[in-house]
Amino acid sequence: MNKILDVIVVGGGQSGLACGYYLRRNKVNFLLLDKEEKCGGAWLHAWDSLTLFSPAEHSSLPGWLMPKSKNLFPLKQEVIDYLCQYEKRYDLPIERSVTVESVLLENKIFKIQTNKGMYFSKVVIAATGTWNNPFIPEIAGIDTFKGTQIHSAQYKNSESFKNLKVLVVGEGNSGAQIIAEVSKVTNVKWSTSKPPQYLPDEVDGFYLFNVATAKYNAEKEGKPFNAANYDLGTIVMVPPLKEARSRGVLLSSGGIKSIYEEGVIWIDGTKEDFDAIIWCTGFGYATSFLKNSVSADNRGIVKTEHSKATEIDGLWLAGYGSWTGYASATLIGINRNAKQSCSEILAYLHKQ
Repeated sequence: MNKILDVIVVGGGQSGLACGYYLRRNKVNFLLLDKEEKCGGAWLHAWDSLTLFSPAEHSSLPGWLMPKSKNLFPLKQEVIDYLCQYEKRYDLPIERSVTVESVLLENKIFKIQTNKGMYFSKVVIAATGTWNNPFIPEIAGIDTFKGTQIHSAQYKNSESFKNLKVLVVGEGNSGAQIIAEVSKVTNVKWSTSKPPQYLPDEVDGFYLFNVATAKYNAEKEGKPFNAANYDLGTIVMVPPLKEARSRGVLLSSGGIKSIYEEGVIWIDGTKEDFDAIIWCTGFGYATSFLKNSVSADNRGIVKTEHSKATEIDGLWLAGYGSWTGYASATLIGINRNAKQSCSEILAYLHKQ
């Protein structure tokens, strides 16, 4: 039987690294298992022009500030470089190209089945994020469309969409940013189920973190959270969006009710042909590998108390967003989630 570790962290992206920082600091015997071939987490698969929504000083993992960028918002490669340097800086033990297939608790020991064999631990931290579970809504006729359909998770750049008539679906940051980029090279329309909500030009993604923090503190203190005190727009006006706005392309054509072979039918019944559809409709949570241990809803959400699973002892979840900790899916927000989880894990191991 292989060695039984104290903790195995499933995932080597930003959430896994933050947990690794606190586990290393507390001298816990742990290992990170990462399905990627190299460092960088989900950022390896993001589209080429993606940037952070906040300056470097507001986008750092625990212990080490992200180096300042020449750009207002750090570029994709700068984020990847930071994550790679971070794991080296803290000498975090990571095994790569390891895909976790299932997790099963037997006699207080987790058996983690992977493509590289079996691992064993007393505690598991799931930190696999969302990127591997893209969501596309079930719209009538979606399977009949003869053109190209991709999710934003597969989008790299606008090059392959030149001279095509493109529909971008989704009112979030990804939809807005991809509209801004693709509209430079071809004819594009934007479908949103509700009007896009923009943050004021002068604020960035750090504002969203502060809103989440205010909500967290209010609930912690048993006080009501007054949303009226905040601008709860979600789209950050990064420079490419300001440029796109000046061209008049950030205009929603509304929702679609169905799809046919050549295009879509809008809510008002109008038919319109398209060559390609880019779905910017978000993600579920990449927790299917836990199906033998806990139940999850159709989005992959597991029942938790803070970040600790309630159905089973010894399982924590980190970095999945609000249900594991406010803003925990962000570089700065995972700090609080990881710190609290590791504190609870230390107490749990002490009782074993």
